[in-house]
Amino acid sequence: MIKAKTVRVSLLALAALLVILEAAALILARPKPAAVEEDADPKALAKIKAETDALEKKIGALSPKSAFIVIDSARNTLIMRTKDKDLLTAAVSCGSGSILEEPGGKRTWIFDTPRGEFQVKSKVADPTWIKPDWAFIEEGKEIPKKREERYETGVLGDYALGFGDGFFIHGTLYSRLLGRSVTHGCVRVGDKDLKAVYQAAAIGTKIYIF
Repeated sequence: MIKAKTVRVSLLALAALLVILEAAALILARPKPAAVEEDADPKALAKIKAETDALEKKIGALSPKSAFIVIDSARNTLIMRTKDKDLLTAAVSCGSGSILEEPGGKRTWIFDTPRGEFQVKSKVADPTWIKPDWAFIEEGKEIPKKREERYETGVLGDYALGFGDGFFIHGTLYSRLLGRSVTHGCVRVGDKDLKAVYQAAAIGTKIYIF
């Protein structure tokens, strides 16, 4: 019973954090009123500021004590932070949301970056990409039978941090596309920022994606 209660509390905390992050993003995304507007409602502006401040306090209360990673998949932004301050803010590329269907309709892939609470499960320097079936289908190539035919080096950058189910935070060959939703679900980061994240994150570091 104690274990089940602990799990329920953790799930509720995660749900609350994700709701707060979503709400904060919506509030912060509201356009700022122009300084020359004469009909701006001071009470409305004060209310928005109060809501924003309250959300920031709630986020801080739910935040882990050690460094953690927050990824805004809609804005393609990664923040590495502690409870008290931001350590790094970087433009990234998240999932495109595009759909790929295997000829014959046997399988379908939706290239979204997953949302929720995760943690760094692996750290690899000079990673090798083991191309999944969809990569060959997308290229119009036959799916290889030998595992070694799936290996491709140099496409994931200098470092990769795995957070489960084949998803990674890794480098990119297309830095000009950072800030845009163009990936197959992984989170691409520029070289300098990726190195900083790799060095600061440990196995078990929390990752919150919304």
